[in-house]
Amino acid sequence: MNLARLIRALPALALLVVLAACDAKDMGDPPHPMGNFKMNAFFIDAKKAQTVPLSRTAKPEDWETVMADAMTERFGTYAGDKPFEFGISIDGYVLAPRGVPVVASPKSALIIRLHVYDSAKKQFLEEGGKRITVMEGVSGESFVGSGWTQNKQAQMKKLARNAAKAVQDYMLEHPEWLGLPPLQTPPALPGQRQG
Repeated sequence: MNLARLIRALPALALLVVLAACDAKDMGDPPHPMGNFKMNAFFIDAKKAQTVPLSRTAKPEDWETVMADAMTERFGTYAGDKPFEFGISIDGYVLAPRGVPVVASPKSALIIRLHVYDSAKKQFLEEGGKRITVMEGVSGESFVGSGWTQNKQAQMKKLARNAAKAVQDYMLEHPEWLGLPPLQTPPALPGQRQG
């Protein structure tokens, strides 16, 4: 991904704030059932991460550390007998600077590419990986712009936690990988065709 493409994607990212339901506010809850899942290892690379001129900047090693912490926090308690490995490249990010509260309050975003490796089968589970974009979510702190209410480290931690939750959501979309029963298709409404 080059810088020009990231800049062109910013308006779309801003619209996603409304849809940013992937806010990792569930960390105090009991772990979500993930079948036989166990995180065997993860590899994180942020050396090619791109950003835009208006963003606060962060060092690749800082992204790698905060993402590793979020993955360990999210997946470290699972102790099944089906080991998986994750490869995560941090492709791009925006860490919101101070803007004009409410009127022009930039939002933070993170773009990653996820590769899931089944350690037992010795194979990647999706060719080319999965691109995931997460936003900081909407809260009292981010409504006026997280650039005003949070430092860079807090923004990065929130984005990394949201990315780890998005990884979990993606895994749960594939119950066959985890030894879980298939997802249930909701019943069709009267007068509606299914499929």
